[in-house]
Amino acid sequence: MRVSGSIVPPMREIVFDTETTGLDPKTGDRMVEIGCLEMVGRVATGETYHAYYNPQRDMPQAAEAVHGLSISFLETKPLFKDTAGELLEFLGDAPLVAHNAGFDFGFLNSELEMIGMEPIAMDRMVDTVALARKKHPGAKLSLDALCTRYGIDRSHRVKHGALLDAELLAQVYVELTGGRQIGLGLAAGSGGEAQQAAGVDVSVPAMAASAAQRRSERREPRPHAASAEELARHTAFIEGIEKAIWTR
Repeated sequence: MRVSGSIVPPMREIVFDTETTGLDPKTGDRMVEIGCLEMVGRVATGETYHAYYNPQRDMPQAAEAVHGLSISFLETKPLFKDTAGELLEFLGDAPLVAHNAGFDFGFLNSELEMIGMEPIAMDRMVDTVALARKKHPGAKLSLDALCTRYGIDRSHRVKHGALLDAELLAQVYVELTGGRQIGLGLAAGSGGEAQQAAGVDVSVPAMAASAAQRRSERREPRPHAASAEELARHTAFIEGIEKAIWTR
């Protein structure tokens, strides 16, 4: 896209999900996992960020049943404060996309506030539940339901996992905001490396320019008039019809 003669770069967005010890950080629940996936121009780049955290508290059985993360596993992981800088660097100033985003923002900002860091501004929040409710009023809005609606394979999702759910949500987000984009399958791990190795430019601007060029190409009109021989055969056929209605 061009504005005043200059090219506007595609927007960078981060799709993310969290796993927690419960439903409310105000009552002592903590974030134990975060998974983030980078998209540029609604195309997954292959860049991700994933971390587990020691919550320094127990794990309720109901929560462990959802995500499968036990305290014995998490107690060997770093505290949130130990790697918060890495997470914030990955997030940058991009809009943050989440499913029922108020929940994930609430836990992320609670963790930041506990270590004396500024919370993330709520105007960066993009809630896919709100998008889905507007596009499909009255329909089921869970991530599973939206994956089913859009034919997104989630057969490998046995339990909730932050990075896995972020990857599924990225596909749902693309569908909610206009459908599959050119080059969606060209991200890392989906054939993009092979094309890059072959010298093919698979960047978002290049793919968009290629698509525009294809749309603008004109073909010469194909011959469609009947030949003299075809006309003669047609006349002979018509004359051979007995009691034709057009001769009455």
